[in-house]
Amino acid sequence: MESTGKAAVAEFVATFALIFVGAGAVVLHANGQLDLTGVALAHGLVLAIMVSVTAHISGGLVNPAVAISLWVTGKVPTVRAGVLIGAEVAGAVAGAFLLKFLLPTELFDSGTGGIPALGDGVAIGKGIVIEAVTTFFLVFAVFGTLVDDRGPFSKTAGLTIGLVLAFDMLAFFPYTGAATNPARWFGPALATNDWSNWYVWIVGPVAGGIIAGVLYWSVFLKGKEPATP
Repeated sequence: MESTGKAAVAEFVATFALIFVGAGAVVLHANGQLDLTGVALAHGLVLAIMVSVTAHISGGLVNPAVAISLWVTGKVPTVRAGVLIGAEVAGAVAGAFLLKFLLPTELFDSGTGGIPALGDGVAIGKGIVIEAVTTFFLVFAVFGTLVDDRGPFSKTAGLTIGLVLAFDMLAFFPYTGAATNPARWFGPALATNDWSNWYVWIVGPVAGGIIAGVLYWSVFLKGKEPATP
């Protein structure tokens, strides 16, 4: 595992890529140029690649909810967790603003910058639960591949985690955007100055991530020596 500074750079780049590609795909979807499968694949593939190329440097977190779950379970020290979360948020902001700069204004605005949003008729409470459950799946996969080295899947962790995000989006994108990631919401929110229902994409992912991390650690890893991401 590299130094905190190098890890922060890796997390910045990886999260930048996720927001730039993911939000860009959502903008295309909103303008009728990409279907739901395309949106899910764009998110899943970019996350799979970014986790794969940064796992040995920073742990391939690419998500403040993942960093928080690792911190809560004692897998990442407090200072390192804080620095990585800051880098992820900065990468998300950079990705969203570059997207805003590059895309035609009408296209970007009509796609609301790719920001996650609640679907028609989805109450805030239900939105929080959806984000919590979808993030639970994602973080559970992180612990099962990147943290727990007993299985044969650590080498394919990037693909596994990317596929979890893809199936989350295929099932729940119409309801909450299936962001599973506070940074995925924050970057586009800042770029569009749209803070509607902000707690859905903060409370939901953080709660779901903590529950997944604590559950995996307490049931499968307690008393063992896991691989630290």
